[in-house]
Amino acid sequence: MSAGTAVVSGASIAGLSAAFWLRRLGWQVTVIERAPEFRDGGQNIDVRGVAREVLVRMGLFDAVKARNTTETGAVIVDGNGQAIATLPDGGGTGATAELEILRGDLAGVLRDHLPEGVEFVYGDTIEDVSEHAGHARLTTAGGRELRCDLLVIAEGVRSTTRGRVFAQDTVEERELGVTMVFGTIPRVPGDDDRWRWYNAPGGRQAHLRPDPYGTTRTILSYSPGDDLLSMSRNEALAQVRSRYRGAGWETSRILDALETSQDVYIDQLAQIRMKTWHQGHVVMLGDAAWCVTPMGGGGASLALTSAYVLAAQLSAHSGDLAAALAAYERWMRPLVRDAQNMPGWLTRFAYPQSRAGLALRHVADRVFTSAPFRPLAAKLTQVAETERTLPTLRPTTG
Repeated sequence: MSAGTAVVSGASIAGLSAAFWLRRLGWQVTVIERAPEFRDGGQNIDVRGVAREVLVRMGLFDAVKARNTTETGAVIVDGNGQAIATLPDGGGTGATAELEILRGDLAGVLRDHLPEGVEFVYGDTIEDVSEHAGHARLTTAGGRELRCDLLVIAEGVRSTTRGRVFAQDTVEERELGVTMVFGTIPRVPGDDDRWRWYNAPGGRQAHLRPDPYGTTRTILSYSPGDDLLSMSRNEALAQVRSRYRGAGWETSRILDALETSQDVYIDQLAQIRMKTWHQGHVVMLGDAAWCVTPMGGGGASLALTSAYVLAAQLSAHSGDLAAALAAYERWMRPLVRDAQNMPGWLTRFAYPQSRAGLALRHVADRVFTSAPFRPLAAKLTQVAETERTLPTLRPTTG
C-alpha cells in the first residue's frame, strides 16, 4: 500500500513499534498517548522467538541487549529463602531470557531510535471515531480533529478506544481471577542477581528481581483476586497487606517498601479475545487486541512482531487496505492463539490454597525442574515461536 497517514493510539511497546515501521515506510505518523509524558517505568519483560529477528531488522538487537536487567537465573525459594528448585535456563531462552529488559527501557530504546518525523501528542485520548469514504476521522478529548488512512489502536488491556470501534459482542474479556501488585523497592544486601519466587498458602506469591539501577523490582500476586481497581492506592495496599498477613519470607519488607514506592501498579489479570482485529480503517495490536497477561507471557514479543507484520502486509498489498489488514491478522493469529492457550488447571497449580497443596506444588517443582524434565520445562517459556518466515517489508510507492 502506498504511504499514507496513520494515527497510533498508545505509546508503549506496540504503539512505538508500529510508529517505527510505518514511518520507515514513509507514512505520516501521529502517536497519541493518554499519559502526560513518556512512561519509563515498569517491570521485567523479555524478547523471545521471532521477535528477536524483528529487533535485528530494526537494527536494535544490540541496543536492547545492552539494557539487560542483570538477572542471571530464577529460583523458587522457601520461607527461609533457600532454593527449592532452579528454573530452566535453556541458554538464555528459559525463565530468564537472553533479552531480559525493563518495560520502560525497551520503550525508551524504541523511542530513541524512531525515524525522524513521528509526531507525539501526550495527555490526550480519542473520544470519537467515524468511518468515511477512504479514511477515518478522529476527535480527541483535547479537541483535536484528525483524519487518517489508518488508526492503530495499541492501548492496554482495558482500552477505551477499542469499545468505541468494535461491537461489544466481538470482544471477550476473560478474567483469570489473579491480582498483581508491581513496584520498585530499595535493594538490600541479601538481594542477588536471580529472580526469586516464593509461594505461600492461600494462593499467594511474592517475587523479587534485580534491575540495572541499584533497586529491586517486586511483584505480589495472588488468587482468588480482589477488586482493587476501584480503590484508592492506600485502600488497595491495605487490602493487599491484609491478604499477605503471615505469608512469611520477604513479604513484610515488600509491603512496607510499597507504601513509599513511586511506581506501584495494580492489575487484575484478564485475557482479551477478539473475533477480528480490524474494521474499516482501524486495526488492533498489542494488549488491546489479545492481552496474554504475565501468566501467559510474551506480550512484548507479540507486540514487536505484530507491528512489523502489519507494516510488511501494508507494503505488500499496495492500495488495498482491507487485504493488508486481513493478511496481517492471518499471519498473527497462530502466534497469539499459542500464547493464549493456557491450560485450565494452571491458575490452581500456580496458586495453591492449602499447605498440603503447596507441599505437592513443591514436589512438582522439584520433579519438573530436575534434569530429565528440564527440556520439557524449558519449552513452557517459549513464546512467539514459528517456523514461518517473517513477511518481507517492501518499498512503498507514492
